[in-house]
Amino acid sequence: MNQVNLTGRLTKDVEMRYTQSGKAVASGSIAVNRRFKSEGQPDADFINFVMWGKAAENFANYTHKGSQVGLGGEWQTRNYENNNGQRVYVNELNATSFDLLDPRGATQTQSNLDSVDPFATAGKKPIDISDDALPF
Repeated sequence: MNQVNLTGRLTKDVEMRYTQSGKAVASGSIAVNRRFKSEGQPDADFINFVMWGKAAENFANYTHKGSQVGLGGEWQTRNYENNNGQRVYVNELNATSFDLLDPRGATQTQSNLDSVDPFATAGKKPIDISDDALPF
C-alpha cells in the first residue's frame, strides 16, 4: 500500500498552474522535521508535492509560505529527459488531501490587528457603556 502522511511548513508560496484542459495543478515543498537531531540542531527534510483539481485551488488560496499543513497522498517517482538529453528522476508526494494546522487568524500579525477599526466597515459608532450599566 502506498500511503503517505506528512506534517510540515510550506517553504514558499504554492505555485499554481493550469493544464491545457483547464485542470488546476499546485506544487511546492514542505519542510518536515526529523525525529532525531543532527549535532544538537533540529534537522529537516524538504519534500516536494503536487496537488490537482479543486483541492489544489483551495490549498493555494488558504496557505502561504510558513503555513503549517498536513498532506496526505501517494509517493510517486516520475522521469523525463531534460534539454541536455539526460534522464531526470523526480520523487514527490502526489497529495490528494490536506489539513490546515495553523490556528485561525494566525496569518494576521499584531500590527495588522492594531490598524483594523471594526466599526469602520459597519458604519457604526461604538456604544459608550459604563461598568455600572452592565447587568453582570
